[in-house]
Parts: sequence; structure tokens; C-alpha cells
Amino acid sequence: MREWARYYVNFISEFFVNLWSFVKTIFNGFKKWLYNDIINYVNTLLKSSGNFTVIDWICFLLVFMINATFITFIVWRIVQGIIKRRRFLTNKKQKEDLLEEIDQLNYKIEELVLEKNQILGMRATNGLGAGMRKPSLIEEENVEIKKETVNSRFVKLIEVDKKYELENTNIVMKTHDMISLVALVERFINFSASQLHLYYTKEVVASFFAGLATSKIMILEGISGTGKTSLPYAMGKFFGHDSSIISVQPSWRDRAELLGYLNEFTKRFNETDFLKALYETTYRQDLNFIILDEMNLARIEYYFAEFLSIMEMPDANEWKIDVVPDSQASDPNNIINGKIKVPQNVWFIGTANRDDSTFTITDKVYDRSTIIEMNSKAKFNDSPFTEGITMTYEYLDGLFNEALATNALSTKTLDNVAKIDKFIADNLKVTFGNRIMKQLKTFVPVYVACGGTEIDGIDSFIARKVIRKFESLNLSFLHKELNDLIAFFDKVFGKGACKECINYIKDLIKNS
Repeated sequence: MREWARYYVNFISEFFVNLWSFVKTIFNGFKKWLYNDIINYVNTLLKSSGNFTVIDWICFLLVFMINATFITFIVWRIVQGIIKRRRFLTNKKQKEDLLEEIDQLNYKIEELVLEKNQILGMRATNGLGAGMRKPSLIEEENVEIKKETVNSRFVKLIEVDKKYELENTNIVMKTHDMISLVALVERFINFSASQLHLYYTKEVVASFFAGLATSKIMILEGISGTGKTSLPYAMGKFFGHDSSIISVQPSWRDRAELLGYLNEFTKRFNETDFLKALYETTYRQDLNFIILDEMNLARIEYYFAEFLSIMEMPDANEWKIDVVPDSQASDPNNIINGKIKVPQNVWFIGTANRDDSTFTITDKVYDRSTIIEMNSKAKFNDSPFTEGITMTYEYLDGLFNEALATNALSTKTLDNVAKIDKFIADNLKVTFGNRIMKQLKTFVPVYVACGGTEIDGIDSFIARKVIRKFESLNLSFLHKELNDLIAFFDKVFGKGACKECINYIKDLIKNS
């Protein structure tokens, strides 16, 4: 015990002596560098300057100014980097705090909505006080519904059944409506300009039809006032069946906001406009568009999760969404075993602004969607008066299949895309993925069939689906790699051929 204590005391003494020696050495080093060395530099200059000629003094002043400027520049860049980093961390913290506050407010809104529904349910079941007559569902909703309809837990969907009960839903296309994709693009542009006073470029409309062939989900991004909502609206008018516009609310947190829910108090299903619009498509044979306006006001991967998942299934017969947990005889005709089937003739078109009031759209959503950027309005087009068109989904799908067979990407084009993929993967650690490659092989042939060029289709697709992923990288340290990628695009596809990709990359470099 005594020997160990002696060892420990000696160890502690030696440790602190060495530590003090280390600190003292550092202090003396700074003292020598900041005081003694500077005095020596001055003395050396005074000793040598006695023999300086005029030319020597000019050389001395010139070199001194160059060295001082260089040192000042280095210090300034370091200070600038520290300030920029500090500002970035501050903004990031403020944004995270704001998003957290928004989440808390959304949660409180949801609680208030649920509480309101419970109160209304209790009112419908028990009344509000002694001697007060129990209000009926007819009085609450102020609609005229037949007795057999009231007995169903689905009121709006039963009304849809009755609407189509005696209606002939078969579509017989006329000869002048059986046109090609390029003629379809031209006809839509003329229709929207002459009847709706809405103007679109051939590139945007061609991208829209190519997007319909590629995915059942489409996202129209851009600044306000560029026609993001009016484009699918005009498409509905053009095909003779109005698009359903659903305004997404910031309080949406799950599927119940989108599809509705079963009220346990009233035993009736709280049907949403979205559910009604989706249900109506099960009766139709034409093209149907459901617009999710401002879809990123809430988190898409929360309220739209089931649709994102089922539409990845290769068998369209499995595209079924659970609505209620059980089945009743009074349920609507096309609610089978509590499920509704998502038909092939419906597309979900989301509009999105990118600002501080919205959520970031995640890769899970982007990868499953077709993306069209709309940041400018098309010019006035004095088109002749043009009628809409009557077209079945089967006919349009046939046009898509014909385009895939006729305009399939050549081996050379696929090799060039593979080169771009490898360059991006090696230098920026971002890869295309099988899903994106599959979409590319569909999007480009249909885009060409709509009157576009193959290179423009590839350029637009890669910019929106791949280059967009660069925004999540630390771009301030990747300027060389991004400039090399611009040069590589020019080398592979030709000088300036991929304008959209190159401009996108230049904007990323400028803003990083």
C-alpha cells in the first residue's frame, strides 16, 4: 500500500510538471513569434537597409505589399467562412424550430377537429337537452335522401351509385377523335387557348402526356401564377369530364383526412370529396384527374402513404385501399369487402410551391412521380376555335404502347445515359436506380411521340428526377465536380444539348 501511494504521488507530480512544461513551451513559442521574432525582423531590416538603393526600397515595398495583401486575403476568407457557417447553422436552427412549431399547431388542430366530431356525434345520437327532439341526418346535412340511402353508412357514395344507375357509361369514340399523340397535343393547346384563354407550350403539354404514361402521380412545381392548377383543370375540360380539385390542408396528418373515417358515435362514414371523386372514377371509362392543390402544405408521405405503396404493385388488380374494416349489405356497389379499387383511368395531379410555408417533398414521393417544372407563363396564342375530345382510357393507353414500341431508346442512347449515371455515382454518390431507369424508358418515347425530341426528353427527365437530388448535397464543396459534370454532359450528348440539366447545375453552383 505504501509503495503504491509513493508511486501515485510521484506519477501525479511528474504529470503536472510535464503539463506545465507543455503550456510554458506553447506560451514561450507565442511570445517568441509575436514579440522576439518581430523585433529580430525589424533589427535585420534596419541593419540591411543601410545599404539599400532606391530600387531595393521599391522591391521591398512591392514584396511587402504583396505579402500583406495575401495574408489579409487568407484571414478575410477564414473569417468569411466562419460567418457563413454560423449564419447557416442559425438559419437551420430557426427553420427547425419553425417546423416543430408548425407540427405542434397541426397536432392541436387535429385534436380540435376530433373533439368537434365527437360533439357532433353525441348531438346526433342523444340530442342537446331535455325536451329537445333528436335531429335527423337529413336536418344536419340539409339534403334530400331517400329512406334506403339513409340506412347506409355511406351517404355521398350511395348518391353516386344512384347517379350512374340509369346512366350509360359506355363511350363510343368518333372517327375524328381517333388521333395521334402529336395531334392530341396540338388540339389541346388550341382548345385551352380558344375556349379557356389558357396558354401552354408544346414542351409542357408533351411532358404532361408523357408523365401520364409514366406514372399515376404527377407533381407540377413552380412559382404561383404559372398555370400549375389550371393545366389539369383544362385537361378535364378538354376530355369532357371536369377534374376534381381537392385543397390540401396543413392539418392533414394521415389517411383519415384524405379518405374520411367511420364515426363511432353516428355509425356513419365521414366521406370526403376526395373519396367521392375517387369512387366516381370506378364507374367511368374516360380519363379522370384528381388535383391535390398545394399538396405539400402537409407531409405527402403521411396522408398519401397508402397510394404511394399500392401503385408500386405490378398487378393493377391489387390496387385496393381499405375504407372500412367490414362489409355491410347497404354499402355502395363498388366498395367490395370494405375496399375501393383504384382504377387505371385516374391520375393524381399535385401542385406544389417551394417556400417556407410548405414541407420539403421527399425522395420517396419524387421517385414515384412524374415532375414538371412550371416557372414561366406561355405567350398568347391566337388559336382557332377548337372543340374538346371524347376519348377512352383504353385508346390513350394504346397510343402510349404504340409510342413505346415505335420510339424505344436505342442502345447508343442507353449507353450514354449509363455513362452519365456512372459519372454521377462516382463523383457525387447519387445514382439513377431501377425505378428511375424504367420511368425514363417510358417517358422519353412518349415525349417523342408527342412531337418532342429524344434529347430534350432525356434532358428534362434527368434534370427533374436526378439533378434535383443534388440539392441535398453539400454543394459548396462540390463546385469542381459539378463543373466537370457540365463538361461531361457536353461530351456525351453534344455541346449545349442538355440545356435544362446544365442550367439547373449552374443555378446550384451559383446558390451554394
